[in-house]
Amino acid sequence: MSALIFEDAEWDFNLLDKAFNAVEDIALNDLGLDTYPNQVEIISSEQMLDAYSAHGMPLMYNHWSFGKVFAREETMYQKGHTGLAYEIIINSVPCISFLMEENTMTMQTLVMAHACFGHNHFFKNNYLFQQWTDADGILDYLGFAKRYIATCEEKYGHAEVEAILDSAHAIMDQGVFRYQRPPRLSEAEQLARVRARLAHDEANFNDLWRTLPGHDGDASEPTPLTPIEEMVAEDQERMKLPEENILYFLEKHSPVLRPWQREIVRIVRNVAQYFYPQKQTKVMNEGCACFVHHYIMHEMHKRGQITDGALLEFMHSHSSVIFQPGFEDPRYSGINPYALGFAMMEDIKRICEDPTDEDRDWFPELAGKADWREELKYAWANFRDESFIQQYLSPKVMRDLRLFSIYDKTEDPNYIVSAIHDETGFRKVRNTLAQMFDIGRLEPNIQVIEANVRGDRKLHLQHTMNGGIPLEDRQKEKVLFHIERLWGHEVDFSAVDADDVAA
Repeated sequence: MSALIFEDAEWDFNLLDKAFNAVEDIALNDLGLDTYPNQVEIISSEQMLDAYSAHGMPLMYNHWSFGKVFAREETMYQKGHTGLAYEIIINSVPCISFLMEENTMTMQTLVMAHACFGHNHFFKNNYLFQQWTDADGILDYLGFAKRYIATCEEKYGHAEVEAILDSAHAIMDQGVFRYQRPPRLSEAEQLARVRARLAHDEANFNDLWRTLPGHDGDASEPTPLTPIEEMVAEDQERMKLPEENILYFLEKHSPVLRPWQREIVRIVRNVAQYFYPQKQTKVMNEGCACFVHHYIMHEMHKRGQITDGALLEFMHSHSSVIFQPGFEDPRYSGINPYALGFAMMEDIKRICEDPTDEDRDWFPELAGKADWREELKYAWANFRDESFIQQYLSPKVMRDLRLFSIYDKTEDPNYIVSAIHDETGFRKVRNTLAQMFDIGRLEPNIQVIEANVRGDRKLHLQHTMNGGIPLEDRQKEKVLFHIERLWGHEVDFSAVDADDVAA
């Protein structure tokens, strides 16, 4: 009796079930993956476009920006300028995978391996997802958010709700907690900042305190705070300034937001936090899923479960996904995270199974390890893109991808190739590449540092520039408009260089 699960492109639900069981057997019993329960749904291309437009979520509140994305993607797809993803997966319990009905049976098998087991394992086991997301509760929460915002639109008007959503979406990237316990200023630093801020305000708002005699004690003793300074210091301590999560600060402390508006800001903030780990693990997440589907499809072929033709169809799709154009290629748009992630996962397996002398020099604790499966699962669980590249990027992968580093200084008329994929340049290239995936460098570090809730209610934001790079003025003014709308009063903005802060 033939072990083949399918022989042609047509699929039905019976074949999908057989293919899923075969994929599951290899994923769990061979690779030893640990996954959430799976839920597979078949959707049309239009439903896939709809999911695209709403951050890939099955339940989402209404907003005009989602319709804008849908219209753009639909036009590009119909004209043949872009394709659609073969699948979308939701980090939830159960883990929901959406497969397009237009896929062939080979592609359905591929995406079940990719999504139901590759991404699923990564979602369940990576420390960032464990720390920042609630897979058990996300679907219920999105259902609540959709109903709540729809109710607000009926009660307060579509325009009122849309204005709050517009402003909250504008600062979504600044609406996440990046650390469980953000560093806070010491009491002495907080008091020093209060004194500096009030030096001018005291004379303008309360002449009585300015006319009081000074302190005649020892000059080395700190001057006691005036009542106004004490109140401001209490405000700052209560608000726990500085605060990096601007949406959280506005939700809790805005003088003008009504309770229903605060809840909408909170909804946007929670959605932003849900996606925060995905922004830090694109290379690893896709690399894990590509490695898993590549291994499973080849193992199914070895077992006689798919035909040579199916394997060739799979390899054509897989090769397209992990294709990395050279920098001189018109199609080049940066490092392909699928290509880099898959290359590094395959390389870890190679170093464990067949290390070279170079591998033993660079990875003495990894080279020759008997169980590459455990090494990969350890990496998937304990790193994000930046640290994964720093730890595991090998000279071989750098040579294969022909990586090099460019030094670009604003005042210099020419680029300088500062390192190439040779013995002296490996570490420089690796460090440079890792920095490209450091979210701390990709997103501006803007914090609320002062909020004068007892005076003119001015809010002060501070941007700590990385490498002296300022924000683009036009974009900054647009975003400040939205922050002012949520705060209800003037918002002041300043910038400091990170090197000066460190000094």
